[in-house]
Amino acid sequence: MHASRLSRRAVLAGTAATAALTAVPLPAGHAHAAEGATPATTAYRWRNVVIGGTGFVTGVLFHPSVRGLAYARTDIGGAYRWDRRAARWVPLLDHLGWDDWNLLGVEAMAVDPAHPDRLYLALGTYAQPWAGNGAVLRSADRGATWQRTDLTVKLGANEDGRGTGERLLVDPRDSDTLWLGTRHDGLLKSTDRGASWAPATGFPPAPTATGQGVTLLVAAGRAVYAGWGDGGGTAPNLFRTVDGITWSPVPGQPGGASAEVPIRAAYDRHTRELYVTYADAPGPNGQTDGSVHKLATGTGTWTDVTPAAPDGSADTFGYGGVAVDARRPGTVVVSTNNRWAAVDTLYRTTDGGRTWTSLKDHAVFDVSETPYLTWGEDRPKFGWWIQALALDPYDSRHIVYGTGATLYGTRDLTHWAPEIRGLEETSVTQLVSPPTGAAHLLSGSRDIGVMYHERLTASPSRGMATNPVFGSATGLAQAARRPAYVVRAGWGDHGNGACSTDGGRTWTPFATQPAIAEDAPGPIATNADGSVLLWSFVHWDGTRHPAHRSADNGTTWTEVTSFPQGATPVADPADPARFYAYDTGTGTLYASTDGGLTFTARASGLPAGDGQYELVAAPGRSGDLWLSTKENGLYRSTDGGAAFRRITSCRACHTLGFGKAADGAAYPALYQVGSVQPGLTAVYRSDDEARSWTRINDDAHQWGWTGETITGDPRVHGRVYLATNGRGIQYGEPV
Repeated sequence: MHASRLSRRAVLAGTAATAALTAVPLPAGHAHAAEGATPATTAYRWRNVVIGGTGFVTGVLFHPSVRGLAYARTDIGGAYRWDRRAARWVPLLDHLGWDDWNLLGVEAMAVDPAHPDRLYLALGTYAQPWAGNGAVLRSADRGATWQRTDLTVKLGANEDGRGTGERLLVDPRDSDTLWLGTRHDGLLKSTDRGASWAPATGFPPAPTATGQGVTLLVAAGRAVYAGWGDGGGTAPNLFRTVDGITWSPVPGQPGGASAEVPIRAAYDRHTRELYVTYADAPGPNGQTDGSVHKLATGTGTWTDVTPAAPDGSADTFGYGGVAVDARRPGTVVVSTNNRWAAVDTLYRTTDGGRTWTSLKDHAVFDVSETPYLTWGEDRPKFGWWIQALALDPYDSRHIVYGTGATLYGTRDLTHWAPEIRGLEETSVTQLVSPPTGAAHLLSGSRDIGVMYHERLTASPSRGMATNPVFGSATGLAQAARRPAYVVRAGWGDHGNGACSTDGGRTWTPFATQPAIAEDAPGPIATNADGSVLLWSFVHWDGTRHPAHRSADNGTTWTEVTSFPQGATPVADPADPARFYAYDTGTGTLYASTDGGLTFTARASGLPAGDGQYELVAAPGRSGDLWLSTKENGLYRSTDGGAAFRRITSCRACHTLGFGKAADGAAYPALYQVGSVQPGLTAVYRSDDEARSWTRINDDAHQWGWTGETITGDPRVHGRVYLATNGRGIQYGEPV
């Protein structure tokens, strides 16, 4: 559900897309390509490895005047447009590149009822000092092309309150005027369709350095309402303007702790009533109380219409989404949020909130298209983190709501299924492409653990790896000479480590685990024949602990004091006695020749960094090591780490992997995310042992930050799997 994602991180996903492939020759002995060299080109096709969702959908918006036109936003994975004919979502922000990683989080979106082709997005994942400022993108063709305005303020699409909103609004009286609510800088206004922005004059609340600021903007007739999340207690939290100049608190508004944060609002134009959901925290976590109120905008009368939980549960929760039926007066749907014990639900009323029906009580789910949604149980739950909620203005029985993992939809108020096709938001941490077996790919991700991809074009039929179920994966490794043996580590429900003897189809938890594994599971490795396990431990706060070794498949473990704490263990793919580890704190390579019992220092004086450097062993060879050191470049050792040399063809290398060799080539293909020419971080392939590199993505396919992991397919030359932080697993193939 992306609660802890803090790493940095128009083509139809899942269908063919072409990307220019640029060859950049870099002769040995020369640091960089010759200036002005003309690159050769070919074509690559990029698609998502299908999982389906897996991330927090923070907003869904139907266009009020175009049947079937809808948009979705996510906390870290960009925005999407619904393609009604293809019945799938189209990603709109894959063109954002490495330097714009912070803009893959969508804080808010807005459409213009009078101009259906116009779309606006407010982008910015984090409002922290280390993150860049936000930006507003505006499109006149439904997101096919964009114009961009960089802001002087920060936005927080992956921070608390990311499910509130929308914080962006086209003024109902003037399509050239837009409003943008910020977290720490008050209310902004644009009078030129988002090209420029300035603080809105007359908005009463003072901007704050901490808090939520403006949580929502909604039009009610010709008036605009703004929710304010920093008031607390009985201070005003809802403001209104009727002239676009003067703002004032809405009289008689709800007060008290249970109503201090307005979450979302929706206007029923038939009854002239504004419905507002409240909670005692912005969410999606931490809410324990909430309410639903409606305002008769003509008379100023407020009414508490909070649903009464029919099950009598003492469960605590807030309220999140709210949507009104554009065709039926007084028909409204609201969602609970952060209701963990009894599970969240949607309440629906047809009489303006006098009575409510829980849609969960008679819900029938079909998750066959994305089986992981059972979370290792017999059947799926209704969902948690429900703040995104939309009701189709052309179909009163078509409701869509978002969770921390997917989008569910119904067409009859009873039968529900994921409406997520094309939307892939996985934050991927591990990739293994086996040399044999039914699956060409195993993956490990945040939130959804490990998956066995028997097909790249369909969500894994087995769903998440079970026994145990993992929340987030921290390690995934395969025995090079015994590929049926795979081990994994992560945050599990009944143990944090497991092994497989059938290539990752089924799993068995380790019989025991080191005590530190409960709080700090980290990367894990198995030697070439699967007879030894080496498990490193790193707490979520960065604290490192001694590694442990097992020679009996996880039945017993012993501490390895000579292993550099927190390092990632790497097994030699040819010699079962050899392991390697790189100490980023000292820039030293450590090696073991006794099956991981002891480690000794070898090469030193290499780049030291922040713990993210990557050591990779070339397949089928003993002692052939490659070291990615981010902006410090790429290094190689052919003697088991005794000495390294700089690969002069590469300016920067963030992650590196191997795949099947090209026809006639004696060495595996190399793939990297890095730089081989000034000012460009891209995805590259080398078929000549890193003497030259070929760019295999283009400016339309960049996916923000892609520095986690990459691997080629050992059975298909040219096929590469790329991990992203919010756009799932991308795989590319030469056309």
